[in-house]
Amino acid sequence: MASILIVEDDASFAAMLKGFLAKNKFECDHVSNGIMALRKLNEKSFDIILSDLKMPDLDGLDLLKEIKKKSHECAVIIMTNYAHIKSAVKAIKLGAFEYIAKPINPDELLSITYKALNAKSPKEERPIPITPNFEFVHGQSPDFQRIIQHVGLVAETDMSVLILGESGTGKEYIARLIHQKSKRKDKPFVSIDCGALSENLAASELFGHVKGAFTGAINDKDGQFQLANGGTLFLDEIGNLSYEVQVKLLRILQERKVRKVGGTKDFDVDVRLITATNESLSPTASSDNNFREDLFHRINEFQINIPALRQRKQDIEIYAQYFLGKANQELNRSVKGFSNEAMEVFLNYDWPGNIRELKNMVRRSVLLETEEYLGIDNLSELTSVESLAMTNKEHSQPKDLKTLAIQNEKALIAQTLKDVKFNKSKAARILKIDRSTLYNKIRKYELEV
Repeated sequence: MASILIVEDDASFAAMLKGFLAKNKFECDHVSNGIMALRKLNEKSFDIILSDLKMPDLDGLDLLKEIKKKSHECAVIIMTNYAHIKSAVKAIKLGAFEYIAKPINPDELLSITYKALNAKSPKEERPIPITPNFEFVHGQSPDFQRIIQHVGLVAETDMSVLILGESGTGKEYIARLIHQKSKRKDKPFVSIDCGALSENLAASELFGHVKGAFTGAINDKDGQFQLANGGTLFLDEIGNLSYEVQVKLLRILQERKVRKVGGTKDFDVDVRLITATNESLSPTASSDNNFREDLFHRINEFQINIPALRQRKQDIEIYAQYFLGKANQELNRSVKGFSNEAMEVFLNYDWPGNIRELKNMVRRSVLLETEEYLGIDNLSELTSVESLAMTNKEHSQPKDLKTLAIQNEKALIAQTLKDVKFNKSKAARILKIDRSTLYNKIRKYELEV
């Protein structure tokens, strides 16, 4: 069993990584900063160090330098968000095996991990990672039953599928369900959030690059199409891809060949493409639509529309009960169910964040609940973005401009997200910031639903 040391100051994110890697038969330890990591390395040897780039005390780059100085025989993989890609490239130059961008793609993480292990022991064969089983709860509304019927019909084909729906409606779950019911179910399912890809790195992430293709490309890198070869590639928020990347994507879909950035050789790929968007890509949708019409028709061989949760009220209780059971299990609680008043609040709420918001609300409420049944006492502060303003009013006004500016920025972003039903592309345009900046602020202020 290969051993991995996770160096990450975000405890909840580290726990998620540890759980995922443990399920894939890795032995994992966790420390919260570079100093603790060096102490751990003096006590125990590891095959791989999976380290965050930005940490207090001793960050990822300094940790990497110390590891190389002391000649520890372990591969170092750096985790970073797209705002710090230049530092990640610097880490590669200092001897890191690879970097992986946040938000982490599980299949990409497994692929890079196996590559790092094989680089250490090239004679040892390791299995190609496939998509782990996932849990899915079916709604009972006529709209959802229609979706399941369509999934069953299209899953047996290799048609490209476009999934439409607001943020949080479960587009990725539908994509995974199509994959699980298809003949490709034993092959990889690779999911990419195109909204989190910077314009400069999107082509490299999707198609790969060759050594020397651009500054910092000191090794060949496989793209997501190659990682998904034989399986399914899911591109969420595909409308965020630049025009140039759309051109390359269209070529791949037409010729079933991919060429790495800076490369001259074409590689055959057999990938079933599923895409999703929370805004219309149709060429007739709006005059400012920059999505290529020929690409739209290529990815829209079959279309699935997921209604918002507020449009299928009868599914709310089913999802709430399911998330209650999951929350009890994860948080070691024993809440038996919902009071009539609490369920009435759930049924009357608009759910701008849809299923994702419902899941998070149930989880938070279960954590706070002290009675046998979940009541309404813990819902008022969790049900809507307006509560943010109420919370701010309850506290005394800050005495310094910096704190006031932070509070106002958080409130403005939260309200804007609610106004556009958590469509991040629209929110970024309204706020006049780029998508990567918005993503960073959503994570910073914990506004994701």
